[in-house]
Formats: sequence, C-alpha cells, structure tokens
Amino acid sequence: MVNYTIVYEYSSTEKGAALVKKLTISLLHLLPVAGDITYNQKLIEKAINVAATKQAGWIVTPELATSGLQFTNVVGTDWINEQPDEWLTHLSKVVQQANATLFLGSAERSSTGHLYNSVYVIDRQGKVIGKQRKLSAIDQWSSPGERIEPIEIDGIKTGIIICADAYPSEIASTLANKGTELLVAPSSWGPGLHGPTGEWEQRSCETGLPLFVCNRTGEDETVSFWEAESLVIHHDKRLLAHQSKQSACLTFDWDVDKNELISTTFDVDQLD
Repeated sequence: MVNYTIVYEYSSTEKGAALVKKLTISLLHLLPVAGDITYNQKLIEKAINVAATKQAGWIVTPELATSGLQFTNVVGTDWINEQPDEWLTHLSKVVQQANATLFLGSAERSSTGHLYNSVYVIDRQGKVIGKQRKLSAIDQWSSPGERIEPIEIDGIKTGIIICADAYPSEIASTLANKGTELLVAPSSWGPGLHGPTGEWEQRSCETGLPLFVCNRTGEDETVSFWEAESLVIHHDKRLLAHQSKQSACLTFDWDVDKNELISTTFDVDQLD
C-alpha cells in the first residue's frame, strides 16, 4: 500500500478541487554520541515515534546515526554486525508500528567481513527492501560501495547519496540516468575546511531532481556539526533549511505528482 495522503486543494479561482498526492517526510536532525550505540539507538527509536505522530510516510536519519561519525576511537569496530541483527530486527517492528518507511544510516559488516558505511531502507511492513553503501569511503574503517541503484519506494524511484557521495557529479548523474525521481542524502557534513560548498545544490541543478538532506548536529572528536543544515533543495534552490543545538524531527509535505514542495516551513519537534 502506498502511504500517500490524498487531500483536496482548491484553485485560486475556486472553480473546483484538484487531488494532490501528498507524501509527508520527517528528517531526523539528530545529536548522536560517538560510540554510544545504546544511547543512539534509543534516540532513533524516540525520533521515529515522534515522526509517527506526524503521520510521516518516510523517515530519514543522518549518516551513521547508530554510531556517530567518529566512533572508532571510542568503541572500535568489533560491535558492527551483519544485518539484520537483534536491534535491527527490533527496530523493524518499531517502523512497522509507525506505518512508515525508514532510511537508517548504520555501519554494516558483510558476510565476507568487509565493513561499510551504509543506509538501509526498511518499509512499513518491517522488511529491508534495499540498501546503499557509501561509495566515497573516506573513513579508514570502511570499504567503498561497489554499485549505486535507485530503490523503488512507494512507487517512487529513489536515489540515496550518502554525505560525500554528493561531492562528485557522477553518482547523482548515474542515478538520474537510471530513472531516479528524487534524491535522499543522509549526511554528517558540517561547515568548515572540508564542509559542503554548494555540492547538494549543484547535484539538484544538474539532474533536475529534488534533494532532501538529512544532516545532524553536535560534535565528534575533530568535527563540529552545530551549524550543519538539513535541507530541502530543488533546482539548486534551498527551499527549507534547519540547524539546531539539539535533536529535532523536521516534517514537511511533498506533492508527488508535481514533484514540488507543499510546506512553507519545516514542522519542528525538538527531541531533547
């Protein structure tokens, strides 16, 4: 079942009503603690439950939401499991109860023992329907992903661009050439020396696709995210933007047929 809400929107001439396919999306702009896996898992579950009260159809976490970006100096990598592990199995039930699709940023161990920076897509039946491994693996602990393909979610071909995968143009253009209709970018990318300098806007402009950036706040050992922004971008324009000092659930409505923003602002729910 496609989780759209069908609403009536009256024209300015008031001659009638048009059906609008509205998809409600929540970006979880979180403050994870590097290496504190249990805390981060509880934070993600709390945020999903808040998004569920907003009747979100899609819920997106930042990159490596379960561990924080610079976790290796705290807990190493032995904790990284093949999926689904016990917690992901539990989380799938939480997602099912929320009647939403979740994009989960998490470290992954493959059956061959390789480690990846991945995003899992869990549908509203609690099933993992796809994943994307980060191709631009700049962290020493992770291997680069081998392929990138859109994942069909609620009938929408969706491309996942993990943080620095937005830096080269080839990844987004490859997704666009494969029929992608919109881009989701789970990220842990704060401003600074190596911060974003218009890459998301460029990728949206080049492909003509909307791009939803789910970023984070806080700080890890050497990286600050306090001024990092979660964004809704289309045609190189920032339509919505948010930064905060605490975790927040950012909800907005998207017109699926017209491929355009309905909301004028994020509906912000602070989590801390």
